[in-house]
Amino acid sequence: MAKMIHSMIRVLDEVRSVEFYSKVFGLKVADRVDFETFTLIYMSNEETGFELELTVNKGRIEPYNLGDAYGHLAVSVQEVQVEHKRLTDLGLNPGKLVELNRDGKLFGLFFFITDPDGYKIEVLQRYGRFQ
Repeated sequence: MAKMIHSMIRVLDEVRSVEFYSKVFGLKVADRVDFETFTLIYMSNEETGFELELTVNKGRIEPYNLGDAYGHLAVSVQEVQVEHKRLTDLGLNPGKLVELNRDGKLFGLFFFITDPDGYKIEVLQRYGRFQ
């Protein structure tokens, strides 16, 4: 059976992106692999074996065009309202808290935050299918 192990995004500035994902989601650098034309940085935490792979293409200075095919990454947290306040207090401007209901019942409670390269990350309350 296949097992999801990581998702990759391209970033311009390694330090800026590592700081963002560390500060916002508590991810730490698990591995850093340097090649001649690019560097791979694997970030993770103890909550899951899934990793975020940051790819830095050396010499690139213009922002990446995310296009209309990219959707978002998603993470779950124990207390989404607490995280929203924490990120607001850090000046990171998370989006509004959204309650999504279906058939009169809560389906999801979430907000989005944008990383330094423009990627959207959905932050969901651990509830129902979003564990």
